[in-house]
Amino acid sequence: MFRSIWMLSIQAHDFFQHYMPSNRLLAATRTRRELKWGVPVMLISVPYLAIANVCTILIDRGAPEWLHLVVLWGIWNAFKFILNGPISLFRFVRAIMRDQMIVQTVRPTNRVRVPTNSRC
Repeated sequence: MFRSIWMLSIQAHDFFQHYMPSNRLLAATRTRRELKWGVPVMLISVPYLAIANVCTILIDRGAPEWLHLVVLWGIWNAFKFILNGPISLFRFVRAIMRDQMIVQTVRPTNRVRVPTNSRC
């Protein structure tokens, strides 16, 4: 029973990671080449919060109660994008520092060592 629940959760995770646009965008910003876009992508949370706000107003005015799911979806995606910004900034700085350390260890030093000869 636990194995079937575990396999179902793995399948659901794979489905959401491959077919949901917000998850695909977040996965794209986690690659080394696209880490620099993590902070600007935080701005995508604004439309999600606006959708949640509009749905909340509609619910207050008598719209169907299922719009609470849309509010939850909007807030969840907004938090995902808001949290992705600082995380990607931290990963970007860490990747730059790692690249600099590799360059410094690989780069040969330009020091010429002159042997001292006491016989001259």
